[in-house]
Amino acid sequence: MPLQGQLCMLCRPLYSRGLRFMQRFSRNSNLVRYASSCGDGGAKGGKGLVLGVYEKESGKGPRLTPAGEKFDDRLQGKLSELICETNITGHLGRGKIFNNVDADFRSICIVGVGLEGIGFNELEMIDEGMENVRVAAGIGARSLQTMNCIEVHVDHMDYPEQAAEGAALAIWVFEENLSKKYRSVIPKLELYGSPDLDSWTRGLFKAEAQNLCRRVSDAPANCMTPTIFAQTAVDALCPCGITVEVRTMEWIEQQRLNSFLMIAKGSCEPPVLLEIAYCGTAPEDKPILLVGQGITFNSGGINLRPCAGMDEFRGDLTGAGVVLASMRAAAALSLPINITAILPLCENLPSGMSCKPGDVVTLLNAKSMAVRNVSRTGVVEIADPMLYGQMTYKPRLVVDVGSMCVGIKRAVGGGATGIWSNSHYIWKQFQRAGSLTGDRMWRFPLWKFYKDRVAENLSYDLANDGDGHASSCLAAAVLHELVPCSDWAHLDTYGTGLLSKYGLVPYLAAGRMTGRPTRTLVQFLYQMACPEQK
Repeated sequence: MPLQGQLCMLCRPLYSRGLRFMQRFSRNSNLVRYASSCGDGGAKGGKGLVLGVYEKESGKGPRLTPAGEKFDDRLQGKLSELICETNITGHLGRGKIFNNVDADFRSICIVGVGLEGIGFNELEMIDEGMENVRVAAGIGARSLQTMNCIEVHVDHMDYPEQAAEGAALAIWVFEENLSKKYRSVIPKLELYGSPDLDSWTRGLFKAEAQNLCRRVSDAPANCMTPTIFAQTAVDALCPCGITVEVRTMEWIEQQRLNSFLMIAKGSCEPPVLLEIAYCGTAPEDKPILLVGQGITFNSGGINLRPCAGMDEFRGDLTGAGVVLASMRAAAALSLPINITAILPLCENLPSGMSCKPGDVVTLLNAKSMAVRNVSRTGVVEIADPMLYGQMTYKPRLVVDVGSMCVGIKRAVGGGATGIWSNSHYIWKQFQRAGSLTGDRMWRFPLWKFYKDRVAENLSYDLANDGDGHASSCLAAAVLHELVPCSDWAHLDTYGTGLLSKYGLVPYLAAGRMTGRPTRTLVQFLYQMACPEQK
């Protein structure tokens, strides 16, 4: 089941912590769809209300959701009259804002939710009903935010959890470096028309987690160094009861994490490795091991990237950000599962100490790896930390996340996160999780063809880039060599976790880091913690 409705008894969140994480939100001005305004809405302050309207079908005109119908009865049908007069069709994401038609709500946004009763679309591999609610709630909340509403109440539209996700994601954008006078109005979000506060709160927890990942990914590289990221992790996780161990250079050298050090030595910023542990069940139960790529700025090292667009690679820590955010959400949802995370954090810069193309490093498993392309450092950075995590924690499952290679972006763009796995069961769980969250996964092959491309050399065991095309498949083949005995999945976020440019998700800001696929990983962890009873 998706994280909505009633959780099992073990999974009931500890809501006493409240919603203090809802601190910073802002708008996205680059709307794919929009709700235009009718009436005087220029004054600041006041409350706004988002109501859904279903698309008209043959023989039936557009119809308000049940919560909208009750509100319309309160206004003695005035809302229905306005809908007819302004020709609102209920098309997904399209609508109008009406001002000063109710004493309690200064602005009312009527936004299309699409067809009523729509469900899972097998061709699209997505639950369209849930995703339509995210889109409608997100566009409605953002439209009211532009009207300077300080409080926004959102219609549940039959999916309160998804409504919370869409609204909270839509009104957030990274603005920490803007002058305060230019920052967006920060509306408070409230559920309207439903008593299901548990589902609504779960949606806010998941959206807050993704927004945390967006914040660390979008921060300038000088404002999110390895040390600053470590402090951010401590601040975000320790209040939730999660253990965070901050490992410094001396410890990393003692543990002989040489592949990590090979990338880190090119920068003056000291590397940091985070060991994070969440215990949600019996301590002796084997944990799930999460490994996140944490290159806080990736210039390409000696293989320097082109200057134009290089600033995007401040987001090469998106894997670490996704793992950090997922750990926070797991604690907020009180998932009955043990999770351990390893986050190696460093910069990849050119200097006299930098790794040179062709350098060879010996890994913890005694295999040698040649770093032939210093720009493709993701697999090198996480190789030894991933081996260390397996040796230390004996996990039941290993999942690594990172923006490894451009091949995945060229293959599927921002449509899906690429996944490679040696377990069909794990792949099906991720596929299901992505269909429920609207943030899909697509499986790529782990064939011997790719393993041969990275391992066939007389001078060393592995090459970090391999021979030929399909760079993302070659990177996955390298990582597969490092996980000989465990169920494993590799998520490549190069197309989904960096800047959003093409095929925009309506409730995420254009030209910003997306934080994807945080909610899919959270949903996957929930499914692993609470498998369905046969």
